[in-house]
Amino acid sequence: MANHGWGGKPPTTDGEARQRIIDATTRCIDRHGVAKTTLSDVAVEVGVTRQTVYRHFSSISDIVSQVAEQGAADFVDRLIAHLRPFDTPAQAVVEGFLFCLRSVPDDPRLNLLLQLGDTATFSRAATSEATIAYGAQMLRRFPVDWDRGGVSESELPGLSELILRLLVSMLHSTHEPIRDEAEVRDFLERWLVPALLPKTT
Repeated sequence: MANHGWGGKPPTTDGEARQRIIDATTRCIDRHGVAKTTLSDVAVEVGVTRQTVYRHFSSISDIVSQVAEQGAADFVDRLIAHLRPFDTPAQAVVEGFLFCLRSVPDDPRLNLLLQLGDTATFSRAATSEATIAYGAQMLRRFPVDWDRGGVSESELPGLSELILRLLVSMLHSTHEPIRDEAEVRDFLERWLVPALLPKTT
């Protein structure tokens, strides 16, 4: 592995090199925005040549994807920690939804993943088969017993899709009246929570 540059502190592994490039890209995006961040900017930020960056990533898009994925992983960890006090599926879904509604617009790395600035792209990305599957994977990490709450393992992708479609709608709700958090909670508890209650025969 080439050790030229790196601000005088070359990485000891390829994994460390890749992470330092990802971290540098994050800083560039924070300063300039994703549209104005180039591979040359990243190379300068890291203190290496463009060729060195290319040894680890094929394009700036490849690096940005890694920035977004790591942002999503960090977000899910924060979400799960937030949900620890809530032990029923209904509580966890409502509080998780509100957490996402508060956090997603202000998280630049999630915005990269979902392309929140582009309504059409965001809607497609957030309701794609892969994103719905990722949402179901998130739901499996919720600190609740889904079966006891009346939601089977096979139903989690459907619940994920319902939540994502509703979240997309509310994130892009720019028309009056805009609901405050208490109103959103009331809305979810009236219309979403009944879908999570155990089925009766």
